[in-house]
Amino acid sequence: MKQLLLYCRSGFEKECAGEIQDKAGQQEVFGFCKLTKDSAFVIFEAYDSEALAAFYRDYDFTNFIFARQWFLLVDDLLQLDPADRITTVVESAVAAELSAFGEIRVEYPETNDGKTLSTLARKLTVPLRQSLRKAGVLLQKENSRAPVLHLFMQSGSSAYLGISYPENNSPLENGIMRLKFPSDAPSRSTLKLEEAFIQFIPKDEWETRLTSGMRAVDLGACPGGWTYQLVKRSMMVTAIDNGMMAQSLMDTGQVKHYQVDGFKFSPDKRNVYWLVCDMIEKPQRVGKLVCDWLINDWCQESIFNLKLPMKKRYETVVEVLDMMQHNFNEAGLDVEIQAKHLYHDREEVTVHVRKF
Repeated sequence: MKQLLLYCRSGFEKECAGEIQDKAGQQEVFGFCKLTKDSAFVIFEAYDSEALAAFYRDYDFTNFIFARQWFLLVDDLLQLDPADRITTVVESAVAAELSAFGEIRVEYPETNDGKTLSTLARKLTVPLRQSLRKAGVLLQKENSRAPVLHLFMQSGSSAYLGISYPENNSPLENGIMRLKFPSDAPSRSTLKLEEAFIQFIPKDEWETRLTSGMRAVDLGACPGGWTYQLVKRSMMVTAIDNGMMAQSLMDTGQVKHYQVDGFKFSPDKRNVYWLVCDMIEKPQRVGKLVCDWLINDWCQESIFNLKLPMKKRYETVVEVLDMMQHNFNEAGLDVEIQAKHLYHDREEVTVHVRKF
């Protein structure tokens, strides 16, 4: 297997390709990418199949910023007969000597055209599962610890077959976290912070890291989409923005609003745990601001967005994250930095920094 298929947001194929080539190259796995604009996926072909297999086994998938899912391709693009798609898939899996898989995921690109395949994907899943079990490709019962078989539908008559491992892939369908918009939230941006909490904070640590009574600061808060998530978790929030906050949030008694510049505000006391920030500013400036907060001991954890430029988006994110790590090292601060192009992000990347 010499190829990897990676899902990404439509329009970010170049960033996904640049990232996989960069990360693989750092591990001396070299190759090239095949991509089509707005296709929502990228194929990375390595020159050395053994090196690629080792990289796929050892590299932590959660370190990727732009990739939503990845799997090793079993074969080139399969041509499917619309009258009998299942036979081709089963024959390909048997020919590749695949066996003992725990589940089959039939997925599709997250594009306008790709979404039309969702109904077909659902219809194919059950009969395909039954046929693969009969052929010995799938285990007789679903097993979450066994390898995963993927069928990625490029169209109704073509698909890619591949494999991933549950300890190093996305457990989500299409690699996407779908959340319901709360009807009482003041803006849809609230979903970005909710997804970030789920993405970056292990659920078994929520009681200590996302608990009631904590103090938080929201820079660039208005109208309150991110503040809503903090209030919902019974935190006391200082909202900083020259605009107006939603009255529903102010009525909770948990929010103090100061109409000042987020770059000029500093807390009077060192009792703030969370700093969140969704300001429309140059990413370098926001990164430096968050560094200052953590280094000055004004907060313990931060989630913030880096608004991306039109060009060199991956390079810009790497530059800012490297700058931040350098600043923390200079200050002798031990931190964990995570970054992800979340499903509810658009032209931005969400970053999480935790101080130890």
